[in-house]
Amino acid sequence: MSVGLAIHRNAVRDPDSVAIFGNVELNYEQLDKKSNQIAHRLLAMGLSKGDRVALFVANRPEVVEVMGGIAKAGLVYVGLNFRLGSRELKQIFENSQSSLLITDRDHLEQVELLAGEIGIPVLNLDSKAWKLETSRMPDINPETLHEVRYDDDFCIVYTSGTTGSPKGVLFDHGRAIQHATVACMEYEIDSETRYLVQIPHNSSVNITIVPCLTVGASLGFRDSRNFDPIGFAREVEEEGVTHSFLVPTQLMRVLDRLPLDATPQLSGLVTLGYGSSPISPDRLRELIDRFGCIFNQLYGMAEIASIGTILRKSDHMQGLKNRPELLASCGQPSYAVHVRVVDAGGNDIQPGERGEVIFSGPYVMKGYYRDPERTGEVLIDGWMHSGDIAEISEDGFIFIVDRKKNLIIRGGLNIAPTEIENVLYRHEEVLDATVVGVPDHEWGEAIVAVVALVEGAKVTGELLRLHCRESELTSIKIPERIEIWETLPKNAVGKIAKNEIRESFWGSGRKI
Repeated sequence: MSVGLAIHRNAVRDPDSVAIFGNVELNYEQLDKKSNQIAHRLLAMGLSKGDRVALFVANRPEVVEVMGGIAKAGLVYVGLNFRLGSRELKQIFENSQSSLLITDRDHLEQVELLAGEIGIPVLNLDSKAWKLETSRMPDINPETLHEVRYDDDFCIVYTSGTTGSPKGVLFDHGRAIQHATVACMEYEIDSETRYLVQIPHNSSVNITIVPCLTVGASLGFRDSRNFDPIGFAREVEEEGVTHSFLVPTQLMRVLDRLPLDATPQLSGLVTLGYGSSPISPDRLRELIDRFGCIFNQLYGMAEIASIGTILRKSDHMQGLKNRPELLASCGQPSYAVHVRVVDAGGNDIQPGERGEVIFSGPYVMKGYYRDPERTGEVLIDGWMHSGDIAEISEDGFIFIVDRKKNLIIRGGLNIAPTEIENVLYRHEEVLDATVVGVPDHEWGEAIVAVVALVEGAKVTGELLRLHCRESELTSIKIPERIEIWETLPKNAVGKIAKNEIRESFWGSGRKI
C-alpha cells in the first residue's frame, strides 16, 4: 500500500466523492487524474525513484495534488513551511539534496535567488507554463504507481530547528499508512469526514492529509498566515466541516474572540484536535463548557509522526466530572505505539517518580535524513527518546513535567518551567506564557517569565507575580520578573520559540 495508491483506490471506489472542498472543489476522480498528470510531468523531467521534490507554498488545495503526484512517481515529498527563512531553507536544501523546488507566485521571489545559488530548478504553480505543460500530460496511472513498495521513502518532515539546523524526519509509505489508520481511529475520520486544515500543511502530512486520503475523506485548506477565529468558525459552518486541528493559542483566540451570541459556535464539529503546547485545566473547562465534548489532545513528536498519546474526549469529560487531574495530562498511549517513562538506566519508573518518555512502534521514523549521528543520539535499540520529562499514573496517564533541556537549575535544584507556565495560564488575561532561566551570579540561573496578554488586558507583571505567589508554587519557583511582550515568537509549527526568548537574555548578557 502507498499514498498514491490510496488516492487511486478512492477514485475507483467512489469517483464522485469530494476530495477537496472550498474555493476549489475536486472529486476523487479529478484528484486522481490531476495527480497522475503531475507524476508524468515530474518523470518527464528526468526525475527518478527516490529523488526529493520540495514544495514551498502556504496552505492551498494544490498541496494534495502535488503530494499525490510525487508519491505516484516514486519520489520523496519534502513539504516546507512558508515561514522558514533563507538560512533554514538553505540548510534544508543542502540536507535533502532536492532535485526540484515547486513554489507559487507569492513565494517565488523569496526562494528563486537561493535556489539559483544552490542549483535547484524551480517551478511556479501559478505560471502559465506549469498549467499548460501539466495539462498536456496523460491522466492515466504512471507505471511507477504499482512499483512503489511500502518500504520506499515517502516524505521528509523537517523539524522547526529551534535548537540548531532543522532535522529531516524520514518516513516510508508503510509508516505513513500505518500511522494514518491510527489517526483515523483516534479522531473518528471516515469517508464522510470534512477536514479543514488550518495549521501549516507541512505539519499536517501525517496527522491530517494522509489519514484523510487513506479513507477517502474530504480536505479543505485555510490560510494559516493570519489566524482569524471568526473566519474559522464561519468556514466551519458554511462548509459543513466536521474535523480540524488547532494549536492552543488559536483555541484561546476562538474562546476569547468569538462572541458568545455569535452564530455559528462550531456546532458542526465532531472532533477538534489540539497539541504542540499545554492548555491550563481551567481554560480546558471553559472550552468544553462552551463548545462541548469535541476535543482530543495529542502528544508526540515529529519523529513518531506526531501521535504518541491521546487525551481522548471521554478523558476530558472524566476530568470535568471526578478526575480533575486528567486535564493536566497528555493522555494514555495511542494504538500501535509503545510508550514508556524510564529512568537514566532505562528502567520503567513508578508512579510519583520522574523519567524520560520514550516511544517504539511501527511508525517511528526511519531516521534523520543523511544524519546518522543525530539519529543515533535519539533512536536507541528501536526506542525514540523524546527528551521530555514526565510522571505516570497507575492507569497509564502521562503527565509531562518539562523538556530535559528546558530545566532551570537554580541553586542546584532542577525547576521545571512547565509547572510555572501552567500557573500563569490560569490567569484569565494571559494568552501565551513561557518561563526561562537567565544568568544569575548567585544562584546560577534566575527565573523569568515572558507573557503575551489577551486583547484588552491590563494586568501587570507584578500582579502576575502576585498570582504566582498565591498559587501552590513554592517560593523558589516564583519568577523574579515577569515581562509582558506584545507577542511571543513562534516556530514554524506554532510552538513558542523558547530558545529565541532565552537567547534574548543569555545572548545579550541581560540579567535580572
